[in-house]
Amino acid sequence: MSADTIEEYKEVFERFDIRGEGKITCNSLGDVLAGCGAKVPAFKVRDICDSYKDGSISFDEFCKILNQVKTKNTFKDNIKPIEETKKVHMKQGHEKSSAWTTHSYAEEEKLAFVDWINFRLEKDEYFNGKTVLPIAEEGDSLFKALHDGILLNKLVNDSVADTVDERALNYPDAAGKLHVMRIQENQTLALNSCVAIGCNVVNIDGTNLMDGLPHLCLGLLWQVIRIGLMAKITLKDCPGLRALLDEFESLEQLLAMSPEEILCRWVNYQLNKVGCKTVIKNLTHDIKDSEVYAHLLVAVCPVDKGPIGLEPLNTFKQIQDLTKRAEMVLENANAIDARSFVRAKDIVSGNQKLNLAFVANLFNMYPAMDDAGDFEIVEETREEKTMRNWMNSLGAVPRVKYIYEDLKDGLAMIQLFDKIERGCVNWKQVNMPPFKALGGQMKQIENCNYAISLGQGLGFVIVGIDGKNIHDGDRLTLAVVWQMMRHYTLSMLRHDGRVMKDNEIVAWCNQKLESAGKTSRIGGFKDSRIATSMPVIDLIDAIASSINYDLVTAASNDDEKFLNARYAITMARKMGARIFALPEDITEVNPKMVMTVFACLMSVGFARDQKKEASA
Repeated sequence: MSADTIEEYKEVFERFDIRGEGKITCNSLGDVLAGCGAKVPAFKVRDICDSYKDGSISFDEFCKILNQVKTKNTFKDNIKPIEETKKVHMKQGHEKSSAWTTHSYAEEEKLAFVDWINFRLEKDEYFNGKTVLPIAEEGDSLFKALHDGILLNKLVNDSVADTVDERALNYPDAAGKLHVMRIQENQTLALNSCVAIGCNVVNIDGTNLMDGLPHLCLGLLWQVIRIGLMAKITLKDCPGLRALLDEFESLEQLLAMSPEEILCRWVNYQLNKVGCKTVIKNLTHDIKDSEVYAHLLVAVCPVDKGPIGLEPLNTFKQIQDLTKRAEMVLENANAIDARSFVRAKDIVSGNQKLNLAFVANLFNMYPAMDDAGDFEIVEETREEKTMRNWMNSLGAVPRVKYIYEDLKDGLAMIQLFDKIERGCVNWKQVNMPPFKALGGQMKQIENCNYAISLGQGLGFVIVGIDGKNIHDGDRLTLAVVWQMMRHYTLSMLRHDGRVMKDNEIVAWCNQKLESAGKTSRIGGFKDSRIATSMPVIDLIDAIASSINYDLVTAASNDDEKFLNARYAITMARKMGARIFALPEDITEVNPKMVMTVFACLMSVGFARDQKKEASA
């Protein structure tokens, strides 16, 4: 199987990997095979599953099954679980891969990311006169460029502005030297900032990035780049997206669509405008002949950069070479400064990831949507965005795009309960997809009711909401998600088998501030003094002695308060606190999110104190 084909299969596989453990249940095998284009009779599926006594199948095992099924070899004697093999030695002599796994990466993805990073960061003042940029396409230059953590932090800011206060980064001295401990701090900050914007960084640490492990570096880079590309595919940024809905579809349904779905509809909308009757359903097979791209570029080309013609299609009648045709299309893209991510061979091979990035970038540059008229835009609130990023950082599958639509079947909530309190979920009680038209709705409501019962079992205060409310997209859903996030945060502060209470967190913070000689104090998480960020900043310094007070403002106006809050959050993440709060949560003293900030700082303080005691 090609790398692109495996990527497509993995996307289908992950939709059924409800627990996010890299495995599907045997009960789901038939549906996953069907989703990959292999319809297998139920009796043969059962025969295959007989070989998997634990009832689960890994992705590598699934690929072996799929390959044998597609070659008509479906006898159970020939399909066995994959046996362990020796660990694979990665470069530099480290044994980084797990048993029976060989890590590899696609060269075309590396080249695409190099081009994008060079383009997006070329005007960054820090890189002026330095040898880091432009990154060379050859060899491992990209992975070496990630070594000190600076580039990744700046790329996070490029994707989601103001995530990192770059004043807090550790930079090399005049001789170009940066101590390894300072590099580790940069990497810790980068990883926690990636998590804060919704990246899933399980099994990735700062050492992996410092060592430049290709498959981990590229995987994380793609998450960061993808988040930035998809951030503006919203009704708020482009109200014209309303035109992509069918007559009987609602705005809520648009909000629930994946970026891929929206972009395919956008492409079809543009094709229709220029009289092209082709309708695409994906950004892989349906775009391989470049015909779609040729018409799409004609449709979105701005007046001041055009006109762009259909020469690639006309010339192809004589040439009959898809690669040359794709190159001609990309020359047209270059004429409007939109040649990013894909090369001719990526179009012809139907590389899903890179074609998605190409189309998303084209949309961001030239949406070319008609005026949708006046209508009420359903905007995602700051709290909803924070909760969504938190859920995605824990590895919700599929990714949560719009809370009220994506939680309707209860599965994402049940997944998250299993992650925040391991072992609390009885998966035999969970209804798995696909949900049939007849009775499927009831199965989803059953899941939502089970999620509610899990919350009650953990002591959540759930009043006036049941499974049907969640299934119907009621705004009360957010109250349950918040309690899940609170439980997850406070679980890091378990002491003698119990979770710390709010007043205990406040008392600890004040005691820590006093013992460090700080004058800041808090009376609770609604204390107006928190708006200046000084209690947070002083607490960070009390724990890690890392604050540069020359960068702290007097907080005499809103702008200065924001600078303090952004600096405080960045310094907290730099010392290891996994904070999801935004600067505005501190300046506006949002008690919910303020609590999570102090709780995370307390967790880091506990860990450091225990380390000191152990080494004493």
